[in-house]
Amino acid sequence: MRLVLLAVLVWAGPARSEFADVNGIRMYYETHGQGTPLIALHGFGGSSAMWSRFVADFSKDYRLIVPDLRGHGRSTNPTNQFTHRQSALDVYALLDHLGIRQFKAMGVSTGGMTLLHMATQQPARVEALVWIGATTYFPEQAREIMRRSTVESVTPAEWERMRAIHKNGDDQIRALRNEFHNFKDSYEDMNFTPPLLGTISARTLIVHGDRDEFFPVAIPTDAYRAIPHSYLWIVPNGGHVPIVEHAAEFTKTALAFLRGDWEKK
Repeated sequence: MRLVLLAVLVWAGPARSEFADVNGIRMYYETHGQGTPLIALHGFGGSSAMWSRFVADFSKDYRLIVPDLRGHGRSTNPTNQFTHRQSALDVYALLDHLGIRQFKAMGVSTGGMTLLHMATQQPARVEALVWIGATTYFPEQAREIMRRSTVESVTPAEWERMRAIHKNGDDQIRALRNEFHNFKDSYEDMNFTPPLLGTISARTLIVHGDRDEFFPVAIPTDAYRAIPHSYLWIVPNGGHVPIVEHAAEFTKTALAFLRGDWEKK
């Protein structure tokens, strides 16, 4: 979800990149490898490029599908509005377009929040999910960061980074910054109670840094207690996106979880 999440990582090159017209937007997505569908969703202000360092490992065993969410990267957003609920509907529309019924998924921050909506909207379709640096609601410490994050506060270096990622011009970047700022007043979009989390049937791995500046560890811990078939990995000295700092360890752990290795013990 955080805008400084944007650093472009080592690019592996897509096996196939395409656009799909879904829910009034033109959504960009990449497909790598073959096998069971695995969806990977980026954080707010990022794009599909954030998964580039993980593509080679995850596409060995999966049909890895990596989209740009509404209004991010190469995807359009004519309304200039973003909610995680709508983001979930967009990703489901993409999956329907691709003829995919059941799938596994990973999501960072806003990507993980999108997955929470997906896993509660249509539980039977999600086989396993990994949500990283995500939340069930916006606590005050996150809202304070959102209040300070305005278009006017964007530095020249941030403009340069964002222009390298978002391909639809500066108006797209302004819209994203405004929506991030507006999350400070959002209370309905991310409002997952324990009973609602209890409807998630997918195996769930929750990954969270213990130094996450947005979301304290109490949030993923409570979610772990509420989701019936879940695992919790609190990453020591981990920030908001701990898989960047611990990429090799994350890859090994997530692949074992997705394969179901832990279920065999």
